[in-house]
Amino acid sequence: MDKGKIYYIMGKSSSGKDSIYKLLLGDKDLDLKTIVLYTTRPIRFGEKEGVEYHFADEQVLQKAKEDGTLIESRCYDTVHGKWYYFTVDDGQIDLENNSYLVLGTLESYKAMCDYYGRDVMVPMYIEVEDGIRLERALYREKQQKSPKYAEMCRRFLADLTDFSEENIVACGITKRYQNNILEDCVAEIKKDLFEE
Repeated sequence: MDKGKIYYIMGKSSSGKDSIYKLLLGDKDLDLKTIVLYTTRPIRFGEKEGVEYHFADEQVLQKAKEDGTLIESRCYDTVHGKWYYFTVDDGQIDLENNSYLVLGTLESYKAMCDYYGRDVMVPMYIEVEDGIRLERALYREKQQKSPKYAEMCRRFLADLTDFSEENIVACGITKRYQNNILEDCVAEIKKDLFEE
């Protein structure tokens, strides 16, 4: 596997991309580093600061804009107010010596391509049938201390627009990974990474 690539996992909510991300990141043979993104949304049960995200406030976002270190940002107008997700050039990325695994959206992928160059970026799009995704989303939300079902539904519906076929094609994504069985999906991705 070549050094100096950013492998970018994307997919609709509850497609299993978080589980895939964790399994790939934990594989010592791949030796991938991580880029921790930022968000202003509340931390979920089971998440840890600096692992899934840097949980920040809007002042951190504003400072990155002012410093010129903001790579990309997205704002979601949720039923609980505005939640921002953003990527900062904060010294985490060293493409001369490492390859990275990142979890994000089509929008953030495009911004990273603009910032680092498309030749560095390798998209990995995860797909799951919508009915299965909805079941997974509901199960996950039930596990939260304060389930946010309205937000779960908003996110599910927004994915239909955000990850439209037109948007996927516009990003140059040709390879898709079906996550019907997690282990099989991870094995297929690992095979492709070693062939890269």
